Amino acid sequence: MTHFAKNSSLSRRKLIRGSAGVSLALPWLSSMVPAFGREASSAESPPRRFVGISNALGFHGPFLFPKKSGRDYETTRYLKPIEDLREHFTIVSGASHPGVGGGHKAEPCILSAAPYSGSNFRNTISLDQVMVRELGGETRYPSLVLSADGTTSTSYTANGSMIPPQNSPQRLFAQMFTDDTPASRIAQKQRIREGRSIMDLVGDEARAMQRRLGPGDRDKLDAYFTSVRDLERRLVVNQGWAERPKPKVDAKAPAPVRDNSDTIAMQTAMHDVIFLALQTDSTRFITMHTAGNGQRIPLDGVEQGYHQLSHHGRDEEKIAQLAIIEEAQMRSWGGLVRRLHETQERDGTLLDHTMLLLTSNLGNASAHDTKNMPVVVAGGGFKHGQHLAFDRTNNYPLPNLYTSMLQRLDLEVDAFASATGTMRGLEMLSS
Repeated sequence: MTHFAKNSSLSRRKLIRGSAGVSLALPWLSSMVPAFGREASSAESPPRRFVGISNALGFHGPFLFPKKSGRDYETTRYLKPIEDLREHFTIVSGASHPGVGGGHKAEPCILSAAPYSGSNFRNTISLDQVMVRELGGETRYPSLVLSADGTTSTSYTANGSMIPPQNSPQRLFAQMFTDDTPASRIAQKQRIREGRSIMDLVGDEARAMQRRLGPGDRDKLDAYFTSVRDLERRLVVNQGWAERPKPKVDAKAPAPVRDNSDTIAMQTAMHDVIFLALQTDSTRFITMHTAGNGQRIPLDGVEQGYHQLSHHGRDEEKIAQLAIIEEAQMRSWGGLVRRLHETQERDGTLLDHTMLLLTSNLGNASAHDTKNMPVVVAGGGFKHGQHLAFDRTNNYPLPNLYTSMLQRLDLEVDAFASATGTMRGLEMLSS
């Protein structure tokens, strides 16, 4: 059973008002305490967050996974760029999604863990959207769904529909930190009002239908009502945010990436905006996916297309070029983790309060194998500094990690998707 968070943060959102009428919205601060009830005397806990970053072409396992399990493993090539963060991440090997195959076609299952069943496959809700459904009303943007190089995402709604991603760091920056014009605000509020009136209309018609339905259909309609009420609640929240100024940041918008093949530059630009989104508490749930195109990424030593190199067939020269790309990806991801670690928040850091997941649907892209998925978990209040090595033949269920993450958000769930419980060996720090 899950529980819904109260939308109390809007009343706690603080503004600094200048004499000229200019308002500046602040991010979450530890001094922002509830102004009601018995909790008013104690400081509020920092919010907890999730960032899921995925790569459709995987990572070369021998350069990622250490040979030894436990805490005293030897750092591998791909872990060297984040060696200084060793105590803040866990590397997981021998894990995958039960019942998920299909190679590239398993891409939609990265965060849903829905068993892939060929042409009749229908996805289920993704991990991030479960979090959003329960806790997304606390911020201006319930979630951010991003892509570094395309139009596909790993975020799926409860009915299995993909949420289209934002794929421009510049537009994303403007969306979050550039105030709308007065005319735009009026238009936005009008769209919200129209959305609410449509929900009212649909609700009236559905209630009229309910009287003519059998018990099974009434249950389905009741589930529909629940989704309608949830959407109405979000629309009300959105209307409140539309009337508030956006946070101001010192950083400038990322410079445009002129070369569409430069996936690394695009990932890094997205990481920069992700950091600002978390720092300003504009959202708490983010996904970013890299689909992996066929173009040559402009890095020294790389001569062939990224997708072609991922299907290396054990060719040493192709693996050498692929390693340059994947090492750069790890370095970029590590830059985000490092900035979060270096940013203080109350008695800890942003990293302490943010769970980061780096993974892929493919454990071996060359063989289109979905087993032994690459998994790196950072931050979020877990005990890190270890290599959790599970059976690489009979894989451990990765949804167990997803269950641990949901419970870290204080959501009352016993299991996510095909999970058998929480992840063995991944312990939480004391709250």
